[in-house]
Amino acid sequence: MNTEFSRTLSLLRREKGASQRAAAADLGISQALLSHYENGIREPGLAFVVRACDYYGVSADFLLGRTLSRDGTTIAPEELYDLSQEKDNSLKGGVLALLSKKLLVNSIGVLFDLLAKTGSRQAVKAAADYLSAAVYKLYRRLYEANPDNNPAFFSVPRAHFEAGLTEADMHCSEAQLIDALADYVKAKGVFPGMTNDDLARNYPGLYQSLYQVVHNTGERVNGMLESRQSK
Repeated sequence: MNTEFSRTLSLLRREKGASQRAAAADLGISQALLSHYENGIREPGLAFVVRACDYYGVSADFLLGRTLSRDGTTIAPEELYDLSQEKDNSLKGGVLALLSKKLLVNSIGVLFDLLAKTGSRQAVKAAADYLSAAVYKLYRRLYEANPDNNPAFFSVPRAHFEAGLTEADMHCSEAQLIDALADYVKAKGVFPGMTNDDLARNYPGLYQSLYQVVHNTGERVNGMLESRQSK
């Protein structure tokens, strides 16, 4: 049994707000045995894994650290797109939009809370400018896809936009963020905890969204690189 299992088992109990003694009683084992499981000293049998999954409302894959999604699925945009196009599905893409919004809103919430803990106004502003430029670019692409919309709506000339001025602004904001964080570390030397345990404890309802975004992006980027290398 991998170490991720024992860590997740302990985190789920704390997230549930149950003492080790109470959880052990509910799971039908001794507190000492549960302590051994949570500390990776002993490996449980399949029957316990099933009971623990039911007790905490998660899948076995999640409990074993095989997926970041509690129901055991790794949701890819392509899969959701196919689902939304099924015959007689009235959502017509709404599922993908809703899920994407939730993942990003939750993730950004965690990021800005972590930034706020640094107390660096420069870091917060740089991060906000970077994301604002990304939103601006996406909205402009959507707006200009309709030829009936007024092209004068945006103050940045189209030629400058197409030349990459928005991306340049994002790069500048990113550089400012790097400098601001470096200044903070130099001055304070202490950074907000961002380990799996820290995030699960401080953001029990949000951190899975951030992990899902990290996972999906990593898969996409690695897939892109692998595709280039195979040519």
